[in-house]
Amino acid sequence: PAFRRFQRCFYRVYLPALAADWLQGPYLYRLYRHYRFLEGQIAVLYVCGLAASVLFGLVSSSLVDRLGRKKSCVLFSLTYSVCCLVKLSRDYLVLAVGRVLGGLSTALLFSAFEAWYVHEHVERYDFPGEWVTVTFSRVAFWNNVIAVGAGGVAELFAEGLGLGPVAPFMVSIPLLVLSGVFAVKNWDENYGEKRAFSKTCGDGLRRLLSDRRVLLLGTVQALFESVIYIFIFLWTPVLDPHGAPLGIVFAAFMASSALGSALYRLAVSAPYRLQPG
Repeated sequence: PAFRRFQRCFYRVYLPALAADWLQGPYLYRLYRHYRFLEGQIAVLYVCGLAASVLFGLVSSSLVDRLGRKKSCVLFSLTYSVCCLVKLSRDYLVLAVGRVLGGLSTALLFSAFEAWYVHEHVERYDFPGEWVTVTFSRVAFWNNVIAVGAGGVAELFAEGLGLGPVAPFMVSIPLLVLSGVFAVKNWDENYGEKRAFSKTCGDGLRRLLSDRRVLLLGTVQALFESVIYIFIFLWTPVLDPHGAPLGIVFAAFMASSALGSALYRLAVSAPYRLQPG
């Protein structure tokens, strides 16, 4: 029972944050087209967000450990809320700043929350280490459900209610505020080991170059992510001229992703015993 209460405390903060992130997926390109930017200008905005995510991703773990994991989660809620608010502006430079804030927020989303949970699980509550995977497997399941639902909700607000492509970003803000408020009220602060940024990067680089498998895995992952990001940029301008309901298409993408994960788990389970290699 204590473990379940702890899990629920984590879910109440993390799942609204994930929902807010997914809501912004279907209509980002459409919003920039609505503001009458050219495809090349939109591409630069996308690159600003991705570059910021890469740069902040390098320092996010050190930043989170020094600032505190709880404070970092609250900071995520604030920066992502501002990122959503600036979508109301039609000024190109303001939108670019918003994309940079989005990159920072993405780096925090995928570092601070899980780091907080693992520390609390192991250090404060002393639950068995193997129970960590139980929590994150449930997060993965609900993340897929939320992603599918986010596409439908984005479609409802943008097209069904006629509020336009900026509406899903505004709907994200209450979820981000909810996540931040629950973190402030229910979470205790914890910190990580304070190591120099140069040492952290140096250790990572040495591990990358000393183990051929790590280098190959990183290369394959980078190539795959490159294809995914090209696809993320292109799917809207390819389908939009045909009047495709972008939120529903996005939900179908996410449902397909969930199906792929389920098929993988089935393939490596006891009855089939297929190996990833």
